[in-house]
Amino acid sequence: MAGHSKWANIQHRKGRQDAARSKLFSKLAKEITVAAKMGDPDPDKNPRLRLAVKEAKSQSVPKDVIDRAIKKAVGGDAENYDEIRYEGYGPNGVAVIVEAMTDNKNRTASTVRSTFSKNGGNLGETGSVGFMFDRKGQVTYPAEVGDEDTVMMAAIEAGAEDAESSEDGHVIWCADTDLNDVSSALEAELGESESTKLVWRPTTTTELDLDGMQKLMKLIDALEDDDDIQTVTANFEVSDEVMEQL
Repeated sequence: MAGHSKWANIQHRKGRQDAARSKLFSKLAKEITVAAKMGDPDPDKNPRLRLAVKEAKSQSVPKDVIDRAIKKAVGGDAENYDEIRYEGYGPNGVAVIVEAMTDNKNRTASTVRSTFSKNGGNLGETGSVGFMFDRKGQVTYPAEVGDEDTVMMAAIEAGAEDAESSEDGHVIWCADTDLNDVSSALEAELGESESTKLVWRPTTTTELDLDGMQKLMKLIDALEDDDDIQTVTANFEVSDEVMEQL
């Protein structure tokens, strides 16, 4: 299984989700505000906003927090955020993509650079690791939504590119530009998804042992702890044995 899927499982096992809940809500709200400010404040007329609201709801963000984030953009109270992508290498040469929304590019760049160097990595130039990832739409469903064949058929009919099923659930992949349409078609067939978002999907991975994984987790945790950072993706691979030890 590719890095980000494993990472979601590792986060869950570590119990980080409850501890980081308010931070997650804040980052999802920021994405909603930026999406609403850039386009129409009506999710039905703004695909990026619709996806941001959908993802926030799937993560149990309260309705009043979502509404407040949209009103902030409409009322002109929202800060101006720059969207920036950083690329670099973590411990053991693992490729890492960091996406940020910041109102101070110098501050964020400095923080990201020092976080990489303090945790055994180094920040590279834009494009230094991006070629190892594809930009894709990702829709996830729990295992109980249906068997592998049912989900695969629904994915094909929805215009998706691929579907992966395991005991942990179903992951459906599509072109990044098709995510809005594919997720709507899947919702009509399978119901609400667990998650719908744009991700960086690794095309090549680096296998990590327990020590390497622990070092990488330390880097990712430190990056995700920064309020300017929206997402962190790494192209690692770990065995089930290492997963159990984590």
